[in-house]
Amino acid sequence: MNLPQTAAARVLTVGDVMLDRYWFGEVSRISPEAPVPVVKVERIEERPGGAANVARNVVSLGAHATLLSVVGGDEAGNSLARLLAREGISVSLHEDPALSTTVKLRVIGRQQQLLRIDFETWPAHEVLRAKLAEFESRLPDCDVVILSDYGKGGLAHIGTMIAQARAAAKPVLVDPKGEDYQRYAGATLLTPNRAEFRQVVGSWAGEAELEAKAQALREELGIEALLLTRSEEGMTLFTSAGRVHEAARAREVYDVSGAGDTVIATMAVMLASGLGLAQAMQLANRAASVVVGKLGTATCTLAELQATA
Repeated sequence: MNLPQTAAARVLTVGDVMLDRYWFGEVSRISPEAPVPVVKVERIEERPGGAANVARNVVSLGAHATLLSVVGGDEAGNSLARLLAREGISVSLHEDPALSTTVKLRVIGRQQQLLRIDFETWPAHEVLRAKLAEFESRLPDCDVVILSDYGKGGLAHIGTMIAQARAAAKPVLVDPKGEDYQRYAGATLLTPNRAEFRQVVGSWAGEAELEAKAQALREELGIEALLLTRSEEGMTLFTSAGRVHEAARAREVYDVSGAGDTVIATMAVMLASGLGLAQAMQLANRAASVVVGKLGTATCTLAELQATA
């Protein structure tokens, strides 16, 4: 499939942002204090994570990205803002002085993740209300809205955001979290992974039962489509017209972290560029096959996507 022109596509991403930190080092001995490896850190990397990684993926696909979120008035928040500005993303980060910017610190030794440490708190409601007002004002300048929910409290008003976006005739794509999917009612598309979906509807025995559960949930929530990402089983799109499946593309999997960000970003960019849901899913599947071959939160460029054809 030829790629559409994406330069005019405008995607507004709202959600929980975080700073992904990587400490890379050599492991040559076990600590005498406890049976754990000693990592001699030799290199440190920082990357935007969460909704910020979604916005990075939008830009890497040639589209215009606007990111709306909340950070703390701290060093991690400043680092995140600096990294995002360097990526060419239009950023509006509301600052909450009482908030600690979410940081995920990964310690990597011999190309293997040895440990992850999370730092996080929840934002104040006053800051979230201010963000909600800005969200409504930015709707006219976008083609598609992504709501990236990482369960960190930044989307407390998600129901109102969905209603406002749909009233403005903007498609709303949601990357969900947790068991309460009623809060996503009325969205255009939900993109749960296999584990997230099982948490909500329970297990299934075979494709027929899976489709029945997916369609029942889709109708209950009043959403147009549900895209289930299934790791080595590929991904399946459920709409009122039935199901469409894309098999996983054969490729060595190095790291699946952030793959969901790439999927929803690709779906948004392609929908904003005029493709239908099934065509967008084909390209999202190809983009995901690119990023799982990279370490950590990563992006897929238009050139890399074209090369997968």
